[in-house]
Amino acid sequence: MARLNSPEALERFRQEILSKRDPNKPCITLCSGSACHASGSGEVAAALEAEIKKQGLSDAVEIRRTGCHGFCERGPIIVIHPDEICYFQITPDDIPEIISKTIKEKSVIERLLYTDPGTNKKIIHESEIPFYKNQQRLVFGSNGSIDPKSVDDYLAIGGYAALAKALSRMTDEEVLGEVKKSNLRGRGGAGFPAGSKWEGSRNAPEPIKYVIVNADEGDPGAYMDRALLEGNPHSVLEGLIIGAYAIGSHEGYIYVRQEYPLAVENINLAIRQAEEYGLLGKNILGSGFDFKVAVHQGAGAFVCGESTALMTALEGRVGEPRPKYVRSNIKGLWERPSVLNNVETWANVPLIINKGADWFTQIGTEGSKGTKIFSLVGKITNTGLVEVPMGMTLKDIIYKIGGGIPGGKKFKAVQTGGPSGGCIPEEQLDLEVGFDELTKAGSMMGSGGMIVMDEDTCMVDVARYFINFLTDESCGKCVPCREGLRQMHKILTNITAGKGKEGDIKLLEELSETAVEASLCALGKSAPNPFLSTLRYFRDEYEAHIKEKRCPSLSCKELISYYIDPAKCQACIICLRKCPAEAIDGGKNKIHVIDQEKCTNCGTCFEVCPSRFGAVKKISGEPVPSPIPEEERIITRKSKSK
Repeated sequence: MARLNSPEALERFRQEILSKRDPNKPCITLCSGSACHASGSGEVAAALEAEIKKQGLSDAVEIRRTGCHGFCERGPIIVIHPDEICYFQITPDDIPEIISKTIKEKSVIERLLYTDPGTNKKIIHESEIPFYKNQQRLVFGSNGSIDPKSVDDYLAIGGYAALAKALSRMTDEEVLGEVKKSNLRGRGGAGFPAGSKWEGSRNAPEPIKYVIVNADEGDPGAYMDRALLEGNPHSVLEGLIIGAYAIGSHEGYIYVRQEYPLAVENINLAIRQAEEYGLLGKNILGSGFDFKVAVHQGAGAFVCGESTALMTALEGRVGEPRPKYVRSNIKGLWERPSVLNNVETWANVPLIINKGADWFTQIGTEGSKGTKIFSLVGKITNTGLVEVPMGMTLKDIIYKIGGGIPGGKKFKAVQTGGPSGGCIPEEQLDLEVGFDELTKAGSMMGSGGMIVMDEDTCMVDVARYFINFLTDESCGKCVPCREGLRQMHKILTNITAGKGKEGDIKLLEELSETAVEASLCALGKSAPNPFLSTLRYFRDEYEAHIKEKRCPSLSCKELISYYIDPAKCQACIICLRKCPAEAIDGGKNKIHVIDQEKCTNCGTCFEVCPSRFGAVKKISGEPVPSPIPEEERIITRKSKSK
């Protein structure tokens, strides 16, 4: 393949690729992102290749291993184009039937289709499934249709057209102006306007400037950036090159977590392919613009998601934040102007250049434009990655896309923004998702984590969990974060263990205020959010833990007890056999009793007791009923039936 030396050569090559593709040819796209890979996508791919070869269809059917499709809990996922037939949770054993019936006979296999829990109807087409239908997949949509290891696939859907447009028909100032006009805000946490950040670097007097992709995604349960780098690495690379052109940078870095091996593999391959095609390196597309990029693998420190800590790590030093007397877009990497945006921000740039800022600003709210990818996890029916327009309500995301809370449980709260985010209660479900709206509610957009919690979740324990995470991930450089978080975690742990005392809440508030005001970086400044937001909306739970030694959610292990209701015990012996502490006394036809001194509150008896009996009870803050006398524990089946 000769290097593409002009935008015209790129367009001719794109048309050549398209001319060789039959839009009516059956194409089986198989999700091969990390989640589906863990569910057996590799074995399914091998079975597909073998079966198609066995049935003599190698030239008639195309197999395309794509990135993440989003509906992760239903993987591995297959979508058969052009008919858009969608099958879920595929195993290698399903493949012969799929090839024989769907590919050859054009018939649908109903057992592999999605069943709408609301109507109990089978849905054939991917776009009609509520999980997908209620999204607006602008950035993430191509993940399910292209092979991330093929630059030709990216070119076939219009890839690098924005780069060609920027380099041949726009000045660097015009590119910057378009990004500023779009009001694209950084998708990594703070939501700072990307155009303003770029402009600061462009206007800085230092001639050597850098552009950086922040793919150090460390939030528990979040994997948006990983999925984009795995599934569509060229979109991120294209956005980065355009940004470099806009600010006058000739060198870039992609900082990616070492725990993301597939993302690392695919972005490195994308860089090599772009260099071979003349889309990266010297004289890109004959424009005279030079740009090179390197991949740096992070060592897993959560604090390196912070801009200055990331740049310190790139310099080969310990990843610690530094004071921002001068912003990093003026003095960043090696004291030079450095534009750092996260993966999703860069992937938005080609869309803005291709379709224009006016198109982009039509999507979203007044202060938050475009779409946002969220990692929807927790106590939710449909888990996975979702992309929605800014301004969609939390209720619509959780119920229309997420399918609501499983098991008939009641929604309690949703935590947004990662470990430093906040918890939003049921009364705020009509809140529109946006940077400013979430901040006003006591949370934040963050990188896009969204953890749903049901009625069984203790909000005090949630605060303890996230403060514990942040305590471990603090770099330890500044006292308010290092010591303040450690003390907050100690107090919260005592509260959940029934050792809370009067004055704890006030002390936690004072520690939070100090961390917010005096911490060096955003980790410490935002770390108290889990406590502050849960206190704001669930103060009654804190008071119940401290004053009544009671966990209203029956969740905190040290504050709950289990007992067996003699009126409901059927002496089935299941709990007796499963109890790891051997704390249950009973037998056939003998009502069971839990020895409270031996019981470790593990909850095994509660979990294994058949729901039709419901004999094991869980209580908090009240005495355990006295067991019935030994002589009354015998169950007479005949009399019980009467």
